[in-house]
Amino acid sequence: MTIIAIWLIILPFVVSLNEILTKIIESLKFYTYIESYLVPVELKMLGVLVNLFGIDFASKGNVIIVNGKFAEVTWNCLGWQSLLFLTVSFIVGLTNHRYTRSSISETIIIGILGTFLINLLRMTFIVVLLAVYPPIFSIVYHDYLAAITTIIWLFGFWWFAYKFVLEEKKGM
Repeated sequence: MTIIAIWLIILPFVVSLNEILTKIIESLKFYTYIESYLVPVELKMLGVLVNLFGIDFASKGNVIIVNGKFAEVTWNCLGWQSLLFLTVSFIVGLTNHRYTRSSISETIIIGILGTFLINLLRMTFIVVLLAVYPPIFSIVYHDYLAAITTIIWLFGFWWFAYKFVLEEKKGM
C-alpha cells in the first residue's frame, strides 16, 4: 500500500517531466530520424511478439492495425525516457571507481539490452490491451502506468548488477 501511495505522489512529476522533455526534443527536430527509420523497424519486432498472442497485426510506416483498430506509434512511444532514466542511473550507480572496467561494461550492456527488451514488452502489452479491450485501457496504461514498468526494471536491474555483475577491483 505504501508503494502505491509513493507512486501516486511521484506520478504527476514523472508525467510532467516527460511532457517537458518531449517538447524540448521536438523543438530540436532530432525525432524525425527516429520516427522515419527506427519506428518502422521496431514495429516489425512488435508485430512478431503480438502475433504470438494470435492477434492480427499489420503496420505501415508508423501506423498499426490491431484486430481492426488503428493506432499511431510515434518516436515518443519507443521508450526514450527509459533510456534517459537508465543513463542517469548509470551516472549515479557507476560513479564509484571501485569496480572493474569489464564488470562496468557488462553492466552497461545488460542495462541497454534489458531496457530495450522491457520497452518492447511494454509496447506489446499496450498493443494487446488495444486489441482485446476498449482503447481507454491501452491509453491509460500508455500514459500513466507504463513508467512503472521502467522503474520496476531499473530497481531489478541494479539489484542484479550489484549482486551478480559488478566486481570490485582488487586491493580496494
